[in-house]
Amino acid sequence: MNIRRLKDLREDHDLLQKDIAKIINVSQQQYNKYELGINSIPIEKLDKLATFYNTSIDYIIGKTNIKKAYQLNEINHKQKISYQIN
Repeated sequence: MNIRRLKDLREDHDLLQKDIAKIINVSQQQYNKYELGINSIPIEKLDKLATFYNTSIDYIIGKTNIKKAYQLNEINHKQKISYQIN
């Protein structure tokens, strides 16, 4: 999976691959493979990236276009709506 937003987020913050690699504790070569979609990104690395960029994993992987991070009360509200629909 090519996660284009990884590169976009990194460049938006004026960072190099080696900078982000250090933050998530991988080599620059490994991080490059994540950006190119050669290797899948482990969930714990996605979580660190989402926290660092103050966004959601859903945004990073392209499931939403909402860039801001989820707030706990938003998640609880969505769960309540889901329960009411079901």
